Amino acid sequence: MILLAIDTSGSGCYAAIHDSARDVTLGMAGEDIGRGHAERLMDFVDQALANAGIEMGAVERIAVTVGPGSFTGIRVGVAAARGLSLALGVPSVGISTLAAIAAGYRQSHPGNPVFVAVDAKRGEAYCQAFSADGAPRGEASVLSLDDAKAAALAAGGAIVGSAAVLLGSGDEGGANDAVAIEMVARLGALADPRADRPKPLYLRGPDAKPQAGFAIARA
Repeated sequence: MILLAIDTSGSGCYAAIHDSARDVTLGMAGEDIGRGHAERLMDFVDQALANAGIEMGAVERIAVTVGPGSFTGIRVGVAAARGLSLALGVPSVGISTLAAIAAGYRQSHPGNPVFVAVDAKRGEAYCQAFSADGAPRGEASVLSLDDAKAAALAAGGAIVGSAAVLLGSGDEGGANDAVAIEMVARLGALADPRADRPKPLYLRGPDAKPQAGFAIARA
C-alpha cells in the first residue's frame, strides 16, 4: 500500500510517501518552519511525491498526526488529509503524536514499555502509557506534573518526551518531542480507517484546567 503521511502537529511541517508492503519510505519533504503550515504543506506534499517518483493518484491511504500539539497546525493537517481523502477516494487515518513518539523510542529500544510525557506548559503534561508491544495502556490525558509523575511511576518503563525531566526521569527519556514522519506512515498503515478517522485530539477542557483521564475523541 502506498501511503501519504502528514505531520503538522508542531513547529515542523512534513510529508512522506511510504510503501507499507516493503516498509520503505520512498520520498519525504519538509522542515521546521515555525508558522505558515497552511501555506507550505501542499508544496511539501508535492515535493515528497516528486522525490518518490510517483503521482498523487497512486496514493492509497493518508495518515495525519492529530495531536496533542499545535492547535493551528493540527487543524491544517487534518483538513488537508480529509480534503485529499475525499478528492482521491481513499481512506484517511489519524495518528496521535504520543503514539508516534512512543513508536520512535521503541524502534531503538525494542521490548520496553514507554510512558510518553510531553510538556503542555501551565504545569501540565500530555501523557499516555504504552506496553512493550506498543499497545496503548489507557487513553491519552493532560495531567498536572505531580499526577503525571505518579502515573509514570505506576506505569513503569522508560519516560520519554519533553516533560521527562520535569517528572524527574533524568536523561532516561530525553527531551525530544520530534515526531518521525516515517513512524506516522508505519502507524498509519496499521490503523483501522473505520475507527481511526482523522479528528483533532485536544486534551484540554474548555476551562483549560487539567482533565485527568480525558478521553480521545473519535469521529
